[in-house]
Amino acid sequence: MHVDLPEKLYYSMGEVTKAFKVNASLIRFWEKEFDVLQPKKNTRGNRKFRKEDIKNIQTIYHLTKEKGFTLEGAKEYMKSHKNELDTFDIIEKLEFVKAELLKIKKNL
Repeated sequence: MHVDLPEKLYYSMGEVTKAFKVNASLIRFWEKEFDVLQPKKNTRGNRKFRKEDIKNIQTIYHLTKEKGFTLEGAKEYMKSHKNELDTFDIIEKLEFVKAELLKIKKNL
């Protein structure tokens, strides 16, 4: 799943939920379940997600929603396959490039 977010240092919960098309409660639940997901909180308690958090949410989303992993399975996979997750990032970028090229081809 390609996430279309603008280039920023921090993203709000609303921006993240719109990008992934999920409820805020799911993001908060994943935050409790996965140690790698640690968004910053301001004085009001609002979460501010960094690019690293977005990447981790994208990985969790891919494993749980697209691949059908259980939460425990996703946690274990993320711990044991860190090198493969870097490959996943490359594959995501290539899929995005492919989609853009197909759009250009269609417009020609």
